[in-house]
Amino acid sequence: MYCVKKINEDLFWVGGSDRRLALFENAYPIPKGISYNSYVLLDDKTVLFDTVDRAITDQFIENVEAVLDGRKLDYIVVNHMEPDHCATLGDMLSRYPDVRIVCNAKTVPIINQFYEFNIEDRTTVIKEGDTLNTGKHTFTFYMAPMVHWPEVMVTYDQTDKVLFSADAFGTFGAMNGNLFADEVKFEREWLDESRRYYSNIVGKYGANTQALLKKITALDIETLCPLHGPVWRSDICWYVDKYRTWSSYKPEEKAVMIAYGSIYGNTENAANILASLLADRGVKNIVMYDTSVTHPSILISEAFRCSHLVFASATYNAGIFGSMEHLLMDMKSHNIQNRTVALIENGTWGVMAGKKMTEIVSGMKNMTILDQIVTVKSSVKEDQLAEIGALANAIVATF
Repeated sequence: MYCVKKINEDLFWVGGSDRRLALFENAYPIPKGISYNSYVLLDDKTVLFDTVDRAITDQFIENVEAVLDGRKLDYIVVNHMEPDHCATLGDMLSRYPDVRIVCNAKTVPIINQFYEFNIEDRTTVIKEGDTLNTGKHTFTFYMAPMVHWPEVMVTYDQTDKVLFSADAFGTFGAMNGNLFADEVKFEREWLDESRRYYSNIVGKYGANTQALLKKITALDIETLCPLHGPVWRSDICWYVDKYRTWSSYKPEEKAVMIAYGSIYGNTENAANILASLLADRGVKNIVMYDTSVTHPSILISEAFRCSHLVFASATYNAGIFGSMEHLLMDMKSHNIQNRTVALIENGTWGVMAGKKMTEIVSGMKNMTILDQIVTVKSSVKEDQLAEIGALANAIVATF
């Protein structure tokens, strides 16, 4: 049975959710599931905005057919050609053989890479600023390359002031009946997953996201329709401001994240002592993570949020403890910058973690590494408390 949601008089949500998938893109844990958003517009001509992942094919087809109610489908607008949004494109073309695909020039070869059918004779290729009129509605198209694939674009409905934003403004999490962001406690229950989605999926491409934000700032947007997560019809500026902060790599909060890679608990103990001393000096809301048990996507998200990052690592194989090294390389690949970093190293002999961590962090943009690197030999001794205290002082001094 179909399950659709009405957005306005002419626009309907025809997507669905997957609560069984464990890893989004086979990489990111999604304990709250994921939604795949797709939209149908009814006008003189009918329009489908993107399709969905293969996992919800049957639900999606029922939803589209229910909204069309016997009408033919005239257009499919492909804003983003990633499989979680294009896996059912072939099904739609089979069911509606006269439909025209609306996309930009970069999308066409990607469609041909995923599918065997020829689309050249059924494609309307558009470029930046082109428009499409469907009767009452006129749509304008804006390119958004590398947010987060090269072919990405967004579509703006001039009539109802709706922006179909592709993967921009998306979030992890399944829809639970409520479609609109103002129907849920977004800041409390969704913001962390939204930040984790942005920082891990789009975060590397901050400059490209900034370029898109400049384009849409000039638009009068009353409804924001992303391809994942809730639809926005109020407080849109608040959410856009979050993207402006994240994409500029400015810390979202004055906060300290301590991540540690510990073998037998001694490096963890040093991290705990530092956290306690920071708290004694008035630092609030400190967060701590064991890199061996916390998924890197959470740590990347927290690194986007926090102004100060502490990395404490045991030396392992004359280098950095494995899970810590993975985190630091992941941070570098996600282009994290503009942070203050403190380091703690440990080792029974040949202590090298601090040097190796410094090399990686130094390769990132605008990272301030504090001089007070603490070196632990096997376990923290009482005479080192002053040294850890000095590191705490150095962190507080940069707040």
